[in-house]
Amino acid sequence: MRFPVPAARSRRSFRRAVAALALAAGAMALAGCLGAPKIEDRWTRLDFASANHSPGQAVAPGVRDSIALVARITYRSILTGYAVAELRASNTVTNGAVTLAPDASREPMAYDIDRILASSVSVGRAVHPITGWDHLVQTLPLSFGAVPPASLDSTGATAGLFLLCYLGSGEEIELQDGSDSIAITPFVSTQYQVLPVGMKLTLATAPTP
Repeated sequence: MRFPVPAARSRRSFRRAVAALALAAGAMALAGCLGAPKIEDRWTRLDFASANHSPGQAVAPGVRDSIALVARITYRSILTGYAVAELRASNTVTNGAVTLAPDASREPMAYDIDRILASSVSVGRAVHPITGWDHLVQTLPLSFGAVPPASLDSTGATAGLFLLCYLGSGEEIELQDGSDSIAITPFVSTQYQVLPVGMKLTLATAPTP
């Protein structure tokens, strides 16, 4: 013999079931957020495995400097293009206005390097073709000669001098003297999910007589 379930009890049971499902869904969403890998582990990243310059190192203005480093690229997607090691100088972006160091927080540094690349000029670089895929770790020795700017601002310091390592696309071009070069278009960090790396350098000032 069946007994009818009171409507009020049926509604309470239904509400309890809905609440339990909502709590379960919320717990799963929270667990997903807590367990999501950091951007440093999701985006292709570049690091200095070694370098013959250190953050904040002073270089002589107007004097050719030999720069050598080993870049380590940890790929998180398929990428083809060029790895670039470059010394860049800026009259508008100051050293103090950017987050730039091998151990700096990677996402803010990536955005600052995007800004530096858009507001500076190259004073020396090395480029190397690359092709990578998820989980590949590649090391590249890169070396070049650079001539830091000879001019100083009114305080006796450059506005900004940056040693960068980044990825980009490239196009071979012929220079006026007949030699070949590669025009580089840097990968925008957010578009290509790439974390470049860099460090600040300074210009040495002449000793006071």
